[in-house]
Amino acid sequence: MIGVPSTRPGGRAPVCRPVPASRLQDWQGGRPTGTEPAGPERTSMSQPYPAESSRIAAILAHLSAPIAAILSAGLLSLVGPLLVWLVKKDDPFARRAAAGAFNFNLSFWVLFIVSWILIFTVVGILVAIPLMIALFVVSAWCHIKGAVRASNNRAYDYPFQLRVLS
Repeated sequence: MIGVPSTRPGGRAPVCRPVPASRLQDWQGGRPTGTEPAGPERTSMSQPYPAESSRIAAILAHLSAPIAAILSAGLLSLVGPLLVWLVKKDDPFARRAAAGAFNFNLSFWVLFIVSWILIFTVVGILVAIPLMIALFVVSAWCHIKGAVRASNNRAYDYPFQLRVLS
């Protein structure tokens, strides 16, 4: 038997009174405590996880942009997510990830162009260099976070998006 706290008359410290284990029921289906399945149960009402190929395509969409940006000095960062979007257009999970990565990169392309324009002004270098560094750090952080979420079968909504693809 397992003890359950109760209070003594007069409001003194709680004491344990025995309760038969047969009365302790789990909230799922009336099973006695300790007989639950080891992992989480999937019911018919729960949404199925995306297929493995969808998950890999979503991770690729998130990571292709920063890899291409590093290899091409930022010029090809839109190509990876766009290719994933074109190839996996019929897969909702991969399409959403690729569209988000593309839209996010498009927004950051505009900000990088503004930074380059600022570099050619006299005062702009003081603003443009820190802005470019901040943009790179935020971009890398968001892409890595998106890839981690995709690997866990969760969607990621990027901040600062110019919505072009959906």
